[in-house]
Amino acid sequence: MRVVFTQLAVAVVAGLAFCLQGRAAGLGAFAGALIVAFATALLAARAFSALGGAGATFMRFLVGMILRWIILIGGLLLILVQWKLPPLPTLVGLVAAYAVNVFAFRFKG
Repeated sequence: MRVVFTQLAVAVVAGLAFCLQGRAAGLGAFAGALIVAFATALLAARAFSALGGAGATFMRFLVGMILRWIILIGGLLLILVQWKLPPLPTLVGLVAAYAVNVFAFRFKG
């Protein structure tokens, strides 16, 4: 949950930072990071939902990863095609939220 909350904080910071370029850029950066946080929360809820053997846990994790990619691709399509938000701030928000995963596992504690 700490990773998801940190990704939500990054979403807010990215959105506010890109608001300097305009409302659409700020919303794009916020939405890009927000779909990463939502996909991570979905993966965590799916993977850690119940106790079981190694095979059952692996299958829940695998299904969670597939759902995560569906959410990410669908969210990006929604943001870029349907809402027509700027692609660069959206991708920067997405990458910034993914960077939380790298730093969360690097700096435990």
